[in-house]
Amino acid sequence: MSGPEIYTPQALLVSDSAVAKVKSLIDEEGNNDLKLRVYVTGGGCSGFQYGFTFDEVVAEDDSIVERDGIKVLVDALSYPYLAGAKVDYEEGLQGSKFVIQNPNASSTCGCGSSFSI
Repeated sequence: MSGPEIYTPQALLVSDSAVAKVKSLIDEEGNNDLKLRVYVTGGGCSGFQYGFTFDEVVAEDDSIVERDGIKVLVDALSYPYLAGAKVDYEEGLQGSKFVIQNPNASSTCGCGSSFSI
């Protein structure tokens, strides 16, 4: 007997290069309590934009994604926009940065830091 299907949103994915960069930044700071916080804010040329910061504090409504010893935090308001997305770290001619590859975004801007749903 099968009951109703329960929808579980897909967690945020974290690439190997993002894990490696977070580890190296934590080592540089010498603070093992640091976690990468990924969030979504209004603004940007496409409506929403991504933000990244390091945080020691886990809020009550944060989702925590753990991978290879690092933790990524996503607040409850940002989570629906980021479910199933991938945090990556890219090094290129324009510099090095964390980026989000988001299957939920219907359009993105040229700089890759803002999107619309």
